[in-house]
Amino acid sequence: MTNILLQGKGVETFYGKIQALKGIDFEVHEGEICTVIGSNGAGKSTLMMTIFGTPRARNGQIIYNGKDITQTPTHQIAHLGIAQSPEGRRIFPRMTVLENLQMGATVNNLKNLDEDLPKVFKLFPRMEERKGQRAGTLSGGEQQMLAIGRAMMARPKLLLLDEPSLGLAPIVVSQIFSAIKALNQEQGTTVLLVEQNAFHALKLAHRAYVMVNGKITMSGTGQELLKRPEVRAAYLEGGH
Repeated sequence: MTNILLQGKGVETFYGKIQALKGIDFEVHEGEICTVIGSNGAGKSTLMMTIFGTPRARNGQIIYNGKDITQTPTHQIAHLGIAQSPEGRRIFPRMTVLENLQMGATVNNLKNLDEDLPKVFKLFPRMEERKGQRAGTLSGGEQQMLAIGRAMMARPKLLLLDEPSLGLAPIVVSQIFSAIKALNQEQGTTVLLVEQNAFHALKLAHRAYVMVNGKITMSGTGQELLKRPEVRAAYLEGGH
């Protein structure tokens, strides 16, 4: 039986009076890629932010590595071994690529910097070529690589990836998904991936959830969901 690294039980999140997550249950098992698909506004990004403590879950529990982190402050969550590559990348545009990666390593007081930089450069050779360049001058795809690389520098047990393919050209999307697969297989990082690109996400995922209007409506292996006619109709055949 695989170890459950992250678990949500009846998680409810609100923005003011508007309920964004409506009592959802989910599990992420150690060593897997778990994906959450759904159309825009389904609550996928809210789920990611709630795991990280902003906004907080109003009801329910989020358990990481056996510990209830529902009320844990965000900066402490980062020190527990969870890193996030947020939607919209949010790199430091005026800093160089190398300085951005160093910022990711500050969670561990830079003590593994020399060991971890080559791992990022192996996964994303473009980052090594661009290491002295200001991050704001990179292409969208390169900025996404940097955002993932910066999260990797924190040595996470669990990596949260929020819409890594958003707005990228198809060839770059393929590169990003190949890198996520390599990160999982070669470094053993557990990944929770939120994606609108359902085809790529389900192909990559060991297990997956479908989210609609703040609720989880379906779950199964990535392959199972790829074959479900309702998933194909909604997300894979020019639907949402």
